Amino acid sequence: MRIEQDLKLGFKDVMIKPKRSTLKSRSEVSLKRHFKFLNSQKEWKGIPIMAANMDTVGTFEMAKSLAQHELFTTIHKHYSLKEWNEFLSSAPQSIYNFIGISTGTGAHDAEHLKQVLKAHPQLQFICIDVANGYSEYFADFVRQTRQAHSDKTIIAGNVVTGEMVEQLLLSGADIVKVGIGPGSVCTTRVKTGVGYPQLSAIIECADAAHGLGGQIISDGGCSTPGDVAKAFGAGADFVMLGGMFAGHTESGGELIVQHGEQFKQFYGMSSATAMKKYVGGVANYRASEGKTVKVPYKGDVKETLQDILGGLRSTCTYVGASRLKELTKRTTFIRVAEQENKTYTN
Repeated sequence: MRIEQDLKLGFKDVMIKPKRSTLKSRSEVSLKRHFKFLNSQKEWKGIPIMAANMDTVGTFEMAKSLAQHELFTTIHKHYSLKEWNEFLSSAPQSIYNFIGISTGTGAHDAEHLKQVLKAHPQLQFICIDVANGYSEYFADFVRQTRQAHSDKTIIAGNVVTGEMVEQLLLSGADIVKVGIGPGSVCTTRVKTGVGYPQLSAIIECADAAHGLGGQIISDGGCSTPGDVAKAFGAGADFVMLGGMFAGHTESGGELIVQHGEQFKQFYGMSSATAMKKYVGGVANYRASEGKTVKVPYKGDVKETLQDILGGLRSTCTYVGASRLKELTKRTTFIRVAEQENKTYTN
């Protein structure tokens, strides 16, 4: 046993210090990024915000809406080949630039991935998603997937430390998903005691990834547009959102009406709800590591999207970054004990 004394920070521990700026308006800020990926050598352009690959968030309907604004959706892994066929038969060709197919590491997952990619070779992104990215088996699966799909851009995670980011990139991943336990419906930290404050995880993992020419995704922990800005300021190349995209028309989850008010069900993919839905229940050797909650119905996602992108542009104007790419170079974090006046909470 050992104790690390270095300070580790989450989004709520800091604010971004403003700097003198020559920007006159938020409209002068460009949020688009252009990446060339390490192993696939493919290029991508767009706004690097992603909908999480949860069945209540990463839906085909969400992908259609976000792609119109050049944002990305990691489609959840539970759609059948028939459903993929129906979706892509009616979607515009441009959709392939803004969607990825998700998979676990089981034999059934691998076979399903193979079938969908065979039917739709235009799909360019694969998201290999597990809760614990630290096993040798996971790194081996990433390596095998790279060998089988050499031309695809591979997202892999989740991890929170630099050495594992490097391992996954060297195993064939292009983008590494960073975050263990920060999500709004994740209980991993409570059930296991394992985790890492998200802001520090981003800073350390981004440094490791960029040293090898790879990218990272900050996955989880954002509850406000300001948190999204902090993630980019800390060095994240992409930011993945779950709870902030839940509760919309395009989101999955049951619509619930209580006392005249509308809600949508939202749950973690390791929750008892998800496991009962897809594998018949929680196995007797494990515990549920996710919550099931009711999110007030928010209407179409475009309203939330305007709030997120508008807040991010405003951040850039406060620090003088005319492009999102410049934000991390213009960011100075200050530690705080208080962030907002909570006299009125509504």
